[in-house]
Amino acid sequence: MTATNTGRLIIDFAGPRLDSSDLELLSKPQVGGAILFSRNFESRRQIRELVGEIRAIKPDALICVDQEGGRVQRFTEGFIKLPALQKIRKLAELEPENTQQILSSLAWLVAAEVLSTGVDLSFAPVLDLDESNSVVIGDRSLSPNPEQAVQLGRIYLEAMQTAGMATTGKHFPGHGGVTGDSHTEQPVDNRSFKEIQNHDLVPFTELMPLLDALMPAHVIYPQVDAKPAGFSNKWIQEILRHDLGFSGVVFSDDLSMEGAASAGNGVDRARAAINAGCDLLLVCNDRPMAKQVLQWMVEDRVPGSDAAISMLARKSWTDSEIIEHKNYALAAQFITKIEEASARV
Repeated sequence: MTATNTGRLIIDFAGPRLDSSDLELLSKPQVGGAILFSRNFESRRQIRELVGEIRAIKPDALICVDQEGGRVQRFTEGFIKLPALQKIRKLAELEPENTQQILSSLAWLVAAEVLSTGVDLSFAPVLDLDESNSVVIGDRSLSPNPEQAVQLGRIYLEAMQTAGMATTGKHFPGHGGVTGDSHTEQPVDNRSFKEIQNHDLVPFTELMPLLDALMPAHVIYPQVDAKPAGFSNKWIQEILRHDLGFSGVVFSDDLSMEGAASAGNGVDRARAAINAGCDLLLVCNDRPMAKQVLQWMVEDRVPGSDAAISMLARKSWTDSEIIEHKNYALAAQFITKIEEASARV
């Protein structure tokens, strides 16, 4: 496929099929792709048809989904029910001799199943450190311990890349240290940079060579900068790009979230994210905001980015290839163990 699309804006849709408004937005060169949610999913066949509709309009569209497992799994019917990362970690602790197989088979399966639909990217894994105190992170976290998160995260990331999917670590530099949910409020983490550097930042720093992309948190760390990380030149340009040497893609988290509201209206948020160093912008669950951002991009001639192209899927899997792969049987075996353990609690 010849890469031509350089759009920065990632949009969403209201339902399982595209309407005329969706088609019109997709046709704009400033739109680089789409993110899919549970409301867009009915079945494996339907989601493939939806992906086909998108690609008929925009062949190089970057199509994304949050398919982590646990309470964040958008594709369900016809897909293996994936455990939350915390439950995967607990099984690995019970069976340390199987840690490699547990993490690699499940991470491979996440990526392969998503790729089989024609979707390019699952925003995974969560690298936030959390002891289940955070409303939004909780059991989505691999571990509360930095070293363990690095160990498990490395296996997970390598398996995703083996399956042919680019990796996205979130939510830089760590959302697990605050109770609040940035979807509905503005979380503030008052720790010093040194505290964050020695704890939450460790998985991102150590696993950076395996990360194709990062997604900053809509969290304010006032001891470092007064702006949320996703709008902060200090966090993205100075710390992430310069100090840590990250050269991959930076996605904004959803600009419609309440944690982004401190930057202003939708256009203000988009401008702040780009100025801070975000390559691609997600505007979800707010079509009027998406249209306003698009109009601003057109009127201000906001330059495009080739970042979307670098995240396109590197492999496609058929259903039979997945089922016949050794990782499929292993993953199913480990999921059964996790479900049995959960039932005993």
